[in-house]
Amino acid sequence: MGTPEFACASLEAIIASDFAEVVAVVTVPDKPAGRGQQLRFSEVKNTALKHNLPILQPEKLKDEQFVEQLKQYNADVFVVVAFRILPEIVYSIPPKGSFNLHASLLPNYRGAAPIQRAVMNGETKSGVTTFFLNPQVDCGDIIDQVEVDIRPDETTGELYDELMRVGAGLTVKTLKAIEEGSVSCKKQTIISENAIKPAPKILKEDMLIHWDKSSYEIFNQIRGLSPYPGAFTRIKNTEGKEFIIKCYEAEISREESSKTAGTWEIDTQNQFVVHTADKCILLKIIQFEGKKRMPVSEFLRGWRAENYAKMLY
Repeated sequence: MGTPEFACASLEAIIASDFAEVVAVVTVPDKPAGRGQQLRFSEVKNTALKHNLPILQPEKLKDEQFVEQLKQYNADVFVVVAFRILPEIVYSIPPKGSFNLHASLLPNYRGAAPIQRAVMNGETKSGVTTFFLNPQVDCGDIIDQVEVDIRPDETTGELYDELMRVGAGLTVKTLKAIEEGSVSCKKQTIISENAIKPAPKILKEDMLIHWDKSSYEIFNQIRGLSPYPGAFTRIKNTEGKEFIIKCYEAEISREESSKTAGTWEIDTQNQFVVHTADKCILLKIIQFEGKKRMPVSEFLRGWRAENYAKMLY
């Protein structure tokens, strides 16, 4: 059961294993997209079609017909990767249980955006966890975990790819342990709820850059939201019209900030420099509203800087 590309690696790994058979795939209903509003399949559905697997796409997970269909497949276990929250009437069906692959080292970063939140918070470690589902979201007994280092300049996109690969291996390892009856679960130990780092869905306010924060916080925000959905800032032209600039790659300058936070300038090396609460941020890859994503050096060649206010906000 899954939806995005992250789940496809685990599906492919199970298919390639020599001991497990995928009897069916469950994913979200097709959705209209684009100007032509043509139906778009989930990445998991595309993978299932490639392997000629039966596909279920329920609108409601408690639908009686859907639940009966699931029971008829007589699956030993349900594998859930980046899918919807399953009701107990569904996850309790298989005799060997239902387990989820989550992109964090639980109990930290429970929620919808574990990879982005870890990078935005400047974590040096992340990982993947498999756990049995129970009534509380991301709170079930842990089956296994794999830890992964986060590089100081790593983006969410890069960590996503690494956790997707490592997670696929852990999914198959977990299935093997369930088949052999060698699973040894452990409870998610929590000293207090306040000690747990959450991973709520990314909202628009999380994407807006506040230049009066430290350069380290801003740098982590930019790489944590790259390549999607992208941290952004705003600028006005001399006529007062506002434009959005999305920022996908940056670095922290060695130079201390000497101007009001949000002030930008173009230095002698043709770099886009923005002042923060302490040091300066050098923007490397951006997307000006109405333009394509591009390196700053390319953007500056066609940009009339004198037509814009000297503050980002």
